[in-house]
Amino acid sequence: MIRRFLAAAIVVGVAAALLVIAWPNLFGLAEAPVIAQLVSLRALTSVIAVAAAFVLALVAVLWAGARRFLAALALLAMVFALINGAVLSTRGFGDESFPTRAPGELAVLTWNTLGDAPGAERIAELVVAEQADIVVLPETSQETAVAIAELTREAGRPMWVYSIAFDYVAKARSTSVLVSVDLGQHTVDETVGNTTVLPSIVLRPVEPGGLTIVGVHPVAPLPGELDNWRADLRWVDGICTGENVVMAGDFNATADHFRIVDPTAGVAGLGFGECRNAGLLTGNGAVGTWPTRLPPLLGAPIDHVFVSPDITVTGMRVLTEYDGAGSDHRPVVARIIVE
Repeated sequence: MIRRFLAAAIVVGVAAALLVIAWPNLFGLAEAPVIAQLVSLRALTSVIAVAAAFVLALVAVLWAGARRFLAALALLAMVFALINGAVLSTRGFGDESFPTRAPGELAVLTWNTLGDAPGAERIAELVVAEQADIVVLPETSQETAVAIAELTREAGRPMWVYSIAFDYVAKARSTSVLVSVDLGQHTVDETVGNTTVLPSIVLRPVEPGGLTIVGVHPVAPLPGELDNWRADLRWVDGICTGENVVMAGDFNATADHFRIVDPTAGVAGLGFGECRNAGLLTGNGAVGTWPTRLPPLLGAPIDHVFVSPDITVTGMRVLTEYDGAGSDHRPVVARIIVE
């Protein structure tokens, strides 16, 4: 009797834990310790769950005395994997098709360069190849950003450079943004606060009617930084408001950590503030951007492009051809049309 009770208690406990990991927002726990990290890697945890289910089922066949118990755990693992698969399928496993670039269409590129690791030449090569109009580069120093702009200018793509750094000890504490001269000049808005550990930058257009450009870099949800991470996401949630807003960068957050549900967005409707996520809008929301050592469909989608509702997203891609360039993040490029 005691053995059956303990077995039942373990099964119920495992079921509860897996439900929280698979659907943390049902309990308001998406930002909780451990859960915040696990939910970012839904695909990877699903693969592990399937492997665990297979092992448990095999042992159940061989061990008659614990067959029901092990079979129940195997079933729970499979259900967990299926729930995660269903969630990820609504976000999209990847649609890299871009329409022919239309007149007036803009390209937005973001890449966490891991402290300038790919080098100015490689980054400039990407900017020119994608004909990027807005380039958000977390962990990129002003020196490297200027070098990139010099190279793109030589390639016929002149760009303004804007950088911010919390200090010059670690390049990770810098964020740079390059903006095509065709989009006009911008000024750095220092009145709106900032993220806590790693810098973000808000650019306001000098001329009326221009784009507000936000380059963001919340700190990662490490055990010692969870409070700062939560504060950063709240700052991001509050900064993306109004019209003509483009926000991009390394958010260290997946769709489970986004803060709004807007049915008009068409998919899960998840975004930050008033802005919508380009990955979810284009069927790329489940494609991992970090780390590059994992296949894209097993990684965490934490690098994003967001736009205000008046801007149309026409396509998005997570670029895998730069996995060996030095950064542990993949670049993301989105195409947009400003109404």
